[in-house]
Amino acid sequence: MRILLLGEYSNVHTTLAQGLRSLGHEVVTASNGDFWKDYPRDIDLSRPKGPFGGFRLWMKVMLNLRKFTGFDIVQIINPLFLELKAEHHFRIFDYLKKHNKKVVLCAFGLDYYWVLQSDKGIFRYGDFNIGEKKRTDVEAERIRKEWIGTPKGELSKYCAERCDAIVSGLYEYDACYRPLFPEKTTFIPFPIKPCEIEPATNLVSPSHLIILIGISRNRSAYKGTDIMLRAAQDLKAKYEDKVILNIAEGLPFAEYQKLMLGSDAILDQLYSYTPAMNALEAMNNGVVCVGGGEPENYEILGETELRPIVNVEPTYESVYNALEELVLNLDRVPQLKREGIEYIKRHHDFIKVALKYENLYMSI
Repeated sequence: MRILLLGEYSNVHTTLAQGLRSLGHEVVTASNGDFWKDYPRDIDLSRPKGPFGGFRLWMKVMLNLRKFTGFDIVQIINPLFLELKAEHHFRIFDYLKKHNKKVVLCAFGLDYYWVLQSDKGIFRYGDFNIGEKKRTDVEAERIRKEWIGTPKGELSKYCAERCDAIVSGLYEYDACYRPLFPEKTTFIPFPIKPCEIEPATNLVSPSHLIILIGISRNRSAYKGTDIMLRAAQDLKAKYEDKVILNIAEGLPFAEYQKLMLGSDAILDQLYSYTPAMNALEAMNNGVVCVGGGEPENYEILGETELRPIVNVEPTYESVYNALEELVLNLDRVPQLKREGIEYIKRHHDFIKVALKYENLYMSI
């Protein structure tokens, strides 16, 4: 098959392309490289900096438009798959539908249905609620206003209604889309390329715990890293000789990755039920994920044995207690690391994931 993967999110399409190519398919990737992460792609669709950036990107897209025709499958990473206003996406989406056989929409992140369903409180906790209480932090309110009753929201509905299939990448996205589009929605885990050399998972318990937390500027409260950071700092203060805490804020991806590879545990998104790409890559490299590992995550994967994720609820106490449990039981760390590596092999290996995409594409 000829496949166009349009847009990028945390290396998903780049990794998927490698898997599909290994199965013999012709794959083209076109994206902005996911902004500063700058993942590789065949066609660069990054927005030029400086004045008239939007216009210059529009011209770049127009110049490449003929390259986006004649594919068996076009897969868009999100309804907003370009750094352009939502209003401009309608025409491009229609062009893709007209000049290719099938269009697949990814449910991998922020969009209308994720915000709509989450805001209804379908989860015990999440980006927009904790129990019955709605979250009103600045970022949550901004996202509501961006997607509900706006051109972005209309675009999201337009794409979902007209696409040929929808792929959900995490339990949460599947829970938002499947009730509304049961015939179209297919759950496929995110693809991860296993390490060529398996990480050393020392059988000897570490003498101390090296913890990494990444801070996203302006999104700390929304993602819960403010709470996780406070818990980790308090733990460090109490167990100074047993804890090393590294804080990554605004680092280039290569530097962040070096810190990650030297860590025992990573603090992931507090309000998530599931590990996303950052946590999955950490587990792939033998780093313990402290974050979203709710029962629903294992159920949707069909996993009944492995429990590598240190699950936490969205409270300071839950995070602190989970970290303290690790520090006081350092002999657990090697086993969790080994289970994490096996978990990635079972459910996220990029070849296994590519085969699932291949089956979906053939079925439509």
